[in-house]
Amino acid sequence: MWEQPEMKVAGVIPYLQLSDAKAAVALYEKAFAAKEIDRRPVEDGRLMHCHLEINGGALMLSDAFPEYGMPLKEISGVTPHIATLNPQDWWDRAVAAGLEIVHPIKVEFWGDMYGQLRDPFGVTWAIVGPAPAAGEAA
Repeated sequence: MWEQPEMKVAGVIPYLQLSDAKAAVALYEKAFAAKEIDRRPVEDGRLMHCHLEINGGALMLSDAFPEYGMPLKEISGVTPHIATLNPQDWWDRAVAAGLEIVHPIKVEFWGDMYGQLRDPFGVTWAIVGPAPAAGEAA
């Protein structure tokens, strides 16, 4: 029996099925300071499971396995949000890592800083946090 790492997970956990899970893990480490908690590779090099921690929350992902009934599907209608007290820092790091700007980060009508980015795997991410105090730079 394999030994399971200590898991700090609760609630709803996004689970992404991607075209290249190993490349996604490397990108998420760079763009979102993701920490790898667990990785389950298979003999052909694909990942059947990977557990990341991003900003204190869990994200799980894998490659597609069409031969087992898990084909790659287009990701639509789901936007993981990174809620942080310093959204501009998170935004700048993600943009520097190469994510495409979908909706520029700015103070929105509801009062928070908010923006959206898309990664090369088709996942649209949102970064949200408090607007800078009056007189502070965004």
